[in-house]
Amino acid sequence: MTPVEPPESEFVDRMGLVMERLGGTRTMGRLYAWLMICDPPARSLTDLAAELEVSKTAVSTVARQLEVGGMIERVPTASREHRYRMTGGGWAQVMQVQLAGVRMSLDTLDFGLSILSEDLPERRARVEDTREFFAFILRDSEEMLQRWAEYRKESS
Repeated sequence: MTPVEPPESEFVDRMGLVMERLGGTRTMGRLYAWLMICDPPARSLTDLAAELEVSKTAVSTVARQLEVGGMIERVPTASREHRYRMTGGGWAQVMQVQLAGVRMSLDTLDFGLSILSEDLPERRARVEDTREFFAFILRDSEEMLQRWAEYRKESS
């Protein structure tokens, strides 16, 4: 088990706050940050709980969420103990999940426009403005993810 040094602890705690601001939990950010910098890079739930000073149940719950989100993966071991490590490309996967929500928003806004008659221009304008914003975000984000994939390919 690797002891967490004070500067590492500060980084881990700061990433907890970042993740919290992004809609996750502080423990989620702390776990992800530690998996970015720990050595060896694959850690057991027991080690993670001890190193982060949180319950094993909390670590297990957060690890499952991060695994489903594609940000970490379970590593095969000879023992029954689960070990996890960070995956490459996790943030791009998170962005794809968020964009699915934006697509759903567009469908909802299209429905909103379908129920508002043309003789309600002010009400329609508010919905159309919101729809245009989400459409722009979706288009721009998809282009950005494509550029990111190309950048990663070129830099590897």
